[in-house]
Amino acid sequence: MADTALVIVARYPQVGTTKTRLARALGNEETVQLYRAFLTDLTQRFADWPEYDLHWAYTPAGGDFAEFMAELAPALVRHKRFFPQQGEGLGERLHNAFRWTFEHGYRRTVLIGSDSPHIDRDTVARARDALDKADVVLGPAEDGGYYMIAMHRPHDVFRDIPMSTSAVLRMTIERAQRQGLEVNTAETLFDIDELPDLARLAQMLRTKASLAPATAACIEQMKEFA
Repeated sequence: MADTALVIVARYPQVGTTKTRLARALGNEETVQLYRAFLTDLTQRFADWPEYDLHWAYTPAGGDFAEFMAELAPALVRHKRFFPQQGEGLGERLHNAFRWTFEHGYRRTVLIGSDSPHIDRDTVARARDALDKADVVLGPAEDGGYYMIAMHRPHDVFRDIPMSTSAVLRMTIERAQRQGLEVNTAETLFDIDELPDLARLAQMLRTKASLAPATAACIEQMKEFA
């Protein structure tokens, strides 16, 4: 067992519940295919990495996410572990993910979302290394949230934070500092939540498809970007 858990927070891709803001522009079926590509790129990038144990924290809890991921990337399934998200809101589910890895003996946990298929290993590795001095490491997203959070233990930096708002990052830092925790911030990235975000990613992947090859191939098939 590695001393660091890399947890990817993900949703079982289903029509009508997957990335609903993006689906309003792309359509439900096309959005599900795109999100499947996100998950493919993330698992191919992070599954076989000796310094980390890869876990997927999935929702809804009743779905057979492990079976789905085994079909999506059968050659890599042995490198992955799965546990359902637990809790009412996103903040509680994130806190419980850190509690789960801490209770299973991990000294460090890096948690990332599944909405940034272009996040690379170096970004995750720098967050892990930053925990040598910091208690909390946050990867700021351009919309005011964060795409990554890393901690040694499950500090409660999530309570009373209005998730999915532009105040999430600022309020999380303030809550951590009120507890006397040392906070470090990583580089700023963007999430793929709406069509302009996807257009920006498409432009990026035209020059460097290796950042997210499955996503690049999926976008190439979309009429919006033909």
